[in-house]
Amino acid sequence: MTEKKPLKRVPELQPLSHDHHHGLQLCWKIRTGFSKKIPLERIKKYADWFYENHLKPHFELEEKYIFPVLDSKNELVQQALSEHKNLRYLFEQKTVLEIYLLQIEKELQNHIRFEERILFAEIQQIATAEQLSKINSIHTRATFTENENDPFWI
Repeated sequence: MTEKKPLKRVPELQPLSHDHHHGLQLCWKIRTGFSKKIPLERIKKYADWFYENHLKPHFELEEKYIFPVLDSKNELVQQALSEHKNLRYLFEQKTVLEIYLLQIEKELQNHIRFEERILFAEIQQIATAEQLSKINSIHTRATFTENENDPFWI
């Protein structure tokens, strides 16, 4: 069996990969909330906070600065945009929380894996030094600020 080597991410895209790590943590928190039988409203409240404070700005940054490295008609970009649209829809739902939270957990994880393994790999192969410099200038390495008002996952 061949061993999969971790993908080496160019420094300019690493802050976005760190954002993705926090997105995967959200997925873990949703799963943990379900396994601990936490009231769905508590999980949803945290998911909404994460969406507003981290995911929406991340999507906007990708759509404005990262995806344009590839052609807008590129099938990988089209897939990412479609997934962003679907995730926005899922996060904006306020009823049938169990179904939508489970979908968020599944689809966000799949989306992040797609961007990390496929889309970002393609972008970093094609991006010019100028494009990477622009990406670096618009995304700072700000630390993630956790919402500790209700750490239901602990």
